[in-house]
Amino acid sequence: MRTTALVLTVGLSLALLAGCGASDEYTLISPPSTPDSGAALDQSVADAMLQAGIGGVTRPQSDAPALVTLGEALFFDKILSGNMNISCATCHHPATFTGDSLPVSLGEGGFGLGPNRSQGAGALIPRNAPHIFNAGVTGVDSMFWDSRVERNPTTGELDTPEAGLNGPVPLLVEHTENLTSALAAQAMFPVTSHEEMRGQPGSNPIADAPDNETVWALLMERLVGTANGTVGGIAEYRTLFQAAYPTVADFDDLNFGHAARALAAFERTTWTALDGPFDRYLGGDMGAMSAQAKRGAVLYCGKAGCARCHGGPLLTDFDHHALAVPQVGPGKGTPSEDLGLSRETGNGADDYKFRTPQLRNVALTGPWMHAGAFATLEGAVRHHLDPLASLANYDASQLPLLFAATHDTDVTRNAARAAALSPLLQVPVGLTDAEFADLMAFLHALTDPASVNLLDEIPNSVPSGLPVID
Repeated sequence: MRTTALVLTVGLSLALLAGCGASDEYTLISPPSTPDSGAALDQSVADAMLQAGIGGVTRPQSDAPALVTLGEALFFDKILSGNMNISCATCHHPATFTGDSLPVSLGEGGFGLGPNRSQGAGALIPRNAPHIFNAGVTGVDSMFWDSRVERNPTTGELDTPEAGLNGPVPLLVEHTENLTSALAAQAMFPVTSHEEMRGQPGSNPIADAPDNETVWALLMERLVGTANGTVGGIAEYRTLFQAAYPTVADFDDLNFGHAARALAAFERTTWTALDGPFDRYLGGDMGAMSAQAKRGAVLYCGKAGCARCHGGPLLTDFDHHALAVPQVGPGKGTPSEDLGLSRETGNGADDYKFRTPQLRNVALTGPWMHAGAFATLEGAVRHHLDPLASLANYDASQLPLLFAATHDTDVTRNAARAAALSPLLQVPVGLTDAEFADLMAFLHALTDPASVNLLDEIPNSVPSGLPVID
């Protein structure tokens, strides 16, 4: 009877907290003693989850198979890049857990895949490639480390780097009609970046296009052609688009918004990961997590303070925080510097703030932080426990040589990063070795076993005939 009561307690907590999240006013709970096992430990976990607003996540509805099939082809096809030498998958590959396993990405002009990718003529991208796990579930309404793409879930209005997509009456409404999620809106922009996919000016017509709208139009010409598909384009893509959008009678009425929606459908269908031990535990399987992971869950919500930012059903507050993270990579806007959110808001109070990522599958998705400064999850967690000491004592030797050379050691800039540290993290947290091990056990319990090997998701070919494997 006691076990049944605990299942009901957890279930009731989840029902009550479906819309809750952590905030800066979150009050830490630290039970004087956490039971080692059994019903008392489960009750401590339930209480901790209730306090942090953590509950189960509803799996999104399935997308139409034809839309997913089109999205898969587009995701792996280098035809979306100006010089046809990089695909979405290059930086978000199944073999590297929907990231690229690099501190910051190597853009178009590079060679190879994942940790073996070499720079070649490519540029270092300013930030780490975010993983795509659960990026399409309900509640994810912003994208990128600085949330520069946002979608209002009530009105559908967008706020993006392209003014023509934004507001209640967008100029490019024919595009926005298909941008039915933040994930779809996000897919519009890697192809417009010279360093990521577009190519440098002078290298191809897409790179020389005068604006984003022209970039998107030229890409659609590559895919389906012009004059209702009678001039140029690829026959297989016309077939795929026709199957995905059967009500569009004329290929000339297709735009890149249709492609972006298909990309999002593929990513949402393929990389929704909600069946880890923690998710099964929330669903009532009290044996899904080990006692060590359960103790770690209580620490996560309590003494360790993780849930202050990583609370709520998706284990994120979707807010932005300054964590005094060591700077790695070329910087964004200024060499060796990345001011994060303030580049978008123009508010100096937002300096060095970056969006809180989701944590399901976090053990798979390194390197960690906005510039991939930490090669191990343990290092990233220890940074959170004492950011100022971590910044001061950062060891760049954990990085591959190309990236270690970009570590910013400037005293003035690092002092500014330290000064901007969120009040939530200014008091160091001391964990015993046993407590740290418990916390790590909980973070590993967030891994969906189906995500550990994604190699079967790599297609053998794509419609353009370009190579899939670098």
